[in-house]
Parts: sequence; C-alpha cells; structure tokens
Amino acid sequence: MVAALELYLDVDATRRLRTLWRSLEAEGIPTLGSLHQKHRPHVSLAAAGRIDPHAVADALGDFPVGRGLTLDMDFAGQFVGRVLWLGVTATEDLLAHHRQVHERLAAGGVEVWEHYRPGRWVPHCTVSLRVPNPMMASAIRRCLEILPLRATVTGAAVADHANDISHPL
Repeated sequence: MVAALELYLDVDATRRLRTLWRSLEAEGIPTLGSLHQKHRPHVSLAAAGRIDPHAVADALGDFPVGRGLTLDMDFAGQFVGRVLWLGVTATEDLLAHHRQVHERLAAGGVEVWEHYRPGRWVPHCTVSLRVPNPMMASAIRRCLEILPLRATVTGAAVADHANDISHPL
C-alpha cells in the first residue's frame, strides 16, 4: 500500500491528464484513472507505506503546501516495474519547496521513503503503474502528444486510496 502527500492541479491540466488516461485505457493500458477509481492527477512530494495524515498536518503547521507553484511537464519517462509518468521540470522554486516540506516532516517525525527525499526525488506525475511491456512505446508516444503541459497547484492532501484516506492540507 502507498500513502502520499499529493499536490493537485488546476482544472485545465486535470482535464488534459484525465483525457490522456481515457485514451490509454481505450488502448488497453491501465492508468491511475482505473486504479481504485479514486485517483486524481497529482504530483507526490512524499510517499511511504503508511503516513498518518494528522502527523503530517501537525508537522506542516501553517506552511502553504504547494501554493503558488507552477509545474511544467515537458517529458515522459518510466521507472522500473512498468511505471509510466510525465516528468516535471525541477525548478529552483519546486526543489526549495520540496526541501522545506521534508524538513518539516522530518522535524515532526514523519517517515517517508528514501527516494522521495531531497536529492533523490524525481518530480513526476504518474500516468500508469503497470504498462504492459509490449505497449510501453505506444503509451510514451500518447503521453508526448499532450506535452508540454503547464499546471498550477490548487491544493494538497495526504492520500491513501486503498484505505479511503484523503486528508486535505
């Protein structure tokens, strides 16, 4: 199971990403749109097997998570395990914001996976967790069709969809 601190995107970017999900689904490629039926397009700042949303809220206090950030998605990529994603340009503002969030989480005793920590994190918007290997090239081509994509962060939450947790921050 995965819990994450997710940044949510403006209406236009969300619409474009959902359209991408639907087109991939029509081609037989599963996306976050069909996983749990609860996902919405997002960029995760932190993730772990479990995250206590109240501990995160306490650790972050009045820190404006994601507010004022603009995210530019300019490339597609994949992680080992057939994970397909849109890459977010790692701007100084985004990396500084990410670092501040993690400093507060660490001070509050909130544990996250190492690969989401500053210096290791790859900013991305996940499209699919399990693209069939023979379909990866066509899935990447479909992703490239909607790029570049600029998004404004409109909200944040701690989400654990498998356990019906969505705690706005």
